[in-house]
Amino acid sequence: MVPKIIAEIGCNHKGDLDIAFDLIKSAAEFCNADVVKFQKRTPKELLTKEEYDKPHPNPVNSYGDSYGAHREFLEFDLDQHKELKEYAEKLEVIYATSVWDMTSAKEITSLNPELIKIPSATNLHFELLGYLCTNYEGEIHLSTGMTTKEEIENIVTFFEDNARAKDLVLYNCTSGYPVLFEDVCLLDINVLIEKYENRVKHIGFSGHHLGIAVDIAAITLGANWVERHFTLDRTWKGTDHAASLEPSGMRKLVRDIHNVTKALTYKDRDILDIEIVQRKKLKWSDV
Repeated sequence: MVPKIIAEIGCNHKGDLDIAFDLIKSAAEFCNADVVKFQKRTPKELLTKEEYDKPHPNPVNSYGDSYGAHREFLEFDLDQHKELKEYAEKLEVIYATSVWDMTSAKEITSLNPELIKIPSATNLHFELLGYLCTNYEGEIHLSTGMTTKEEIENIVTFFEDNARAKDLVLYNCTSGYPVLFEDVCLLDINVLIEKYENRVKHIGFSGHHLGIAVDIAAITLGANWVERHFTLDRTWKGTDHAASLEPSGMRKLVRDIHNVTKALTYKDRDILDIEIVQRKKLKWSDV
């Protein structure tokens, strides 16, 4: 298959629906991404009262006077997510969302998107995984950052036990913003392919590094999906912007992945048509 590219908007919309629409439009029309992905959280379900009331650990990136208020500011409600999905479909790009808690999983399931993403943070939330296995029929994409090999095996086995492993896309991922190149550990894609290629639907790569060279290498190793954070301006306030691609970078990523995919073939005959003229002109022969 031609690898699919996800432009993860996440919370890079800064809590502004108009900016979210602009991000979708740019990803779809300028960048030619296959998917635009958001995030859905219920902060009071995810955070203890103490965590909710604490200041943001990096106040310069905060959109509220506490971490909980910051997270609430960046949330869109279900009706707004419905608007985002409808707008994405109008522009012929797939809408998706990662779900971080049970309430969010139930809400996004009600929209019936083509795929739902499980972030690394909640990939061991088996109640949530079980709900999706039972109540959601689309693809379930799952990142493996901050996850041991034994835990990954337990996750895949869980999906197999629930007869949903063939709807599972498993992503190699290192959780960090941004991730140093030496911490990307790209060859772990080989490990996932060796262990799970025949057990899950696809293997993907979710990157938080800088630039686009690593993503090209990921598809040459066999990743069928590439996910990168996407923003309109890397200097905007927020923790994810620094590890995101701006439109020009995302456009180049999509272009290069498509071109490299075309090149990842074997010759179907010894001398290609394009070589015949050059052979006649340049090839040394004793005959």
